[in-house]
Amino acid sequence: MSQDNIRIGTMAGKGGATAEYIRQIIPHGFESFQINFWQTLDGVNLAALARKVKDVIADSGAVVSSLGIYGNPLDRNAENYELTRKAWRKMIDAAGLFDCDLVCGFTGRITDKPIPDSLPAYKRFFGPLAKRAADKGVRIAFENCQMGGDWNRGGYNIAHGPDAWERMFDALPVDNIGLEWEPCHQMVELIDPMPQLRRWVGKIFHVHGKDATIYWDVVRRHGIAGAEQFAFHRTPGFGDSNWTDIISELRRGGFVGSIDIEGWHDPVYRDELEMTGQVAALNYLKRCRGDFVPNPK
Repeated sequence: MSQDNIRIGTMAGKGGATAEYIRQIIPHGFESFQINFWQTLDGVNLAALARKVKDVIADSGAVVSSLGIYGNPLDRNAENYELTRKAWRKMIDAAGLFDCDLVCGFTGRITDKPIPDSLPAYKRFFGPLAKRAADKGVRIAFENCQMGGDWNRGGYNIAHGPDAWERMFDALPVDNIGLEWEPCHQMVELIDPMPQLRRWVGKIFHVHGKDATIYWDVVRRHGIAGAEQFAFHRTPGFGDSNWTDIISELRRGGFVGSIDIEGWHDPVYRDELEMTGQVAALNYLKRCRGDFVPNPK
């Protein structure tokens, strides 16, 4: 029996070269892949990409966990606004070609306005989109990334944390809208991610494997707005979180899906050490999950 209930994988956002990238890294033991794009599909034909990716993973047991588009579909003045909106629609329509049922991304935001000011635009865009997705058996999940913003101003995303989630889910109370969660984005706001995970696990559809390290001595000496950096995004296994606890809470809450490592942020395991860090994280997360052992009959 496999670990199909919780897979450990990585993000594979390489545009037209995604299938070749997956071919090179799949021997390391990744069990799932999120295929992600920044703002636009950049001319990629999703149907053709699906055929190539499925051919690469055919005999591996790995799966495409989700598709991802990260841009701002709410603000008409945002970069690539229309192309981001089109990408959302195309991904929902194409998810089945990848044998997946999940599309992830940012909610978008009315730039530099308080989060409540974005909720009408959020409802106008994602209300019909959620219906379109539901008709195809597809779910939508929003990443909990601040993208440098806060409650009062910012761009790209309103799904920062629980205060926003309450309003979002009240605005669109549908079963197929949820969260793409990771502890890192909460920790850098000095939020304890574990009580939050227990409270919201039923709305978590996908997990990004990214952690954080907090330098509490810097916080105590300089605060969070001084010259010294107090928090660093980390690859799992190198940060402050105990992923055995995280996976236990995911299991306890009935989560079924993937933890896909989000690399390219670690201040140490990057550049020539990128895949070294990712494979270390892969093996660490598998240890935290444990190997399935069937019970005696």
